[in-house]
Amino acid sequence: MARVPVLLNRGSGAVAADAHIVEKVAAALERAGIDGAIELIGGDNREARFRAVGERRHPLVIVGGGDGAVSAAAAHLVDTETALAILPLGTLNHFARDLGIPSSLDEAAKVIARRSIRCVDVAEMNGRVFINNSAIGLYPLMVLDRDIQRRRLGRSKRLAMIVASLRTLVRFNHQRLTLTVNDRQALLDTPLLFVGNNDYRIDLGAPGRRERLDGGDLCVMVLRKKTRLGFIAAAMRALAGRSRRDDMVRLDGVERLRVSSRRSSLAVSLDGEVVRTAPPLDYSIRKQALRVIAP
Repeated sequence: MARVPVLLNRGSGAVAADAHIVEKVAAALERAGIDGAIELIGGDNREARFRAVGERRHPLVIVGGGDGAVSAAAAHLVDTETALAILPLGTLNHFARDLGIPSSLDEAAKVIARRSIRCVDVAEMNGRVFINNSAIGLYPLMVLDRDIQRRRLGRSKRLAMIVASLRTLVRFNHQRLTLTVNDRQALLDTPLLFVGNNDYRIDLGAPGRRERLDGGDLCVMVLRKKTRLGFIAAAMRALAGRSRRDDMVRLDGVERLRVSSRRSSLAVSLDGEVVRTAPPLDYSIRKQALRVIAP
C-alpha cells in the first residue's frame, strides 16, 4: 500500500514552535498504524504541494497545521475522491474543532486511522474556497495590522491581535455596501459584514462554534451602523447572548450572496488571511463538496 502524504505547514503554531515536530508526528502516526510520508512545506511551495497532491488523487492526504493551511489544501481537494485528514497544529484550529477532531496529536492520529469519512460544505468567494468564514470591514483591517506587527516587531499572534483590535477601533468607520441575497437587494452602511460556512454561534456558551458543517447555507451577519462606543457595546451584548434588534441583522437561508461597492477594491478576510479584491464579491455554498476524516 502506498504511503500516505503528510504535509506539515512550517508556519503553523505548533510546527514553528517545536524543532522535533516531524519526529513527534511520525511517532504518533506509527502508533496509530499509519505509514506516512512526512514533508515540511511553506512559503512559495505550499500552494504547489497542495495542488500536486490534489492532482494525484491520493485516497487520503493528511495536513498538519492551522485553518489557513487546511483551507489551502481543501481548495485543491473539493469535488474529488481524496479525503482530507487534519492534525490540528495551528494556533486556533477552528475547523478541526468544529469537526470534533481532538487537539492531542495521538488522539487525532487515531481518528485518522479509523478512516471515517464525512462530506461537509465549503464556501466560496469569487471562486476562492474558504472553510470557516470571510469578513469585510473592521476585521480584515485588524488582521492586516496584526500581520505587520508580527513581521516587524516579532509579536505573538495573540498579542498582535489585541493591539490591532484597539488601533482599528480608533480608525473605526463604515462601508457602504449593496447586498444581493438570493436575488433580493439592499443598500446599507456597516462596520462589519460576516459570511460563514454554515451557522455560527456568537453567545458566551460557544462563541464562534458551529454545530454542523453540512447545513447547506451561508451564515450572513451584518452589524448595524453604530458609533464607536455603540459598536463596542453591541459586541459585548453579542458575546453575552443579549443582542438587541438594532445591533445586528442575521440573514437565514442564504445560498448566494453578492456584495457590491463603489470602491475599486475591498479588503476581505478568508479564513484569517486578507486579500484585496475588486467588487462585486460573489459568495456561494458548495454543499458536501469536501470529504474529511472526522469522528
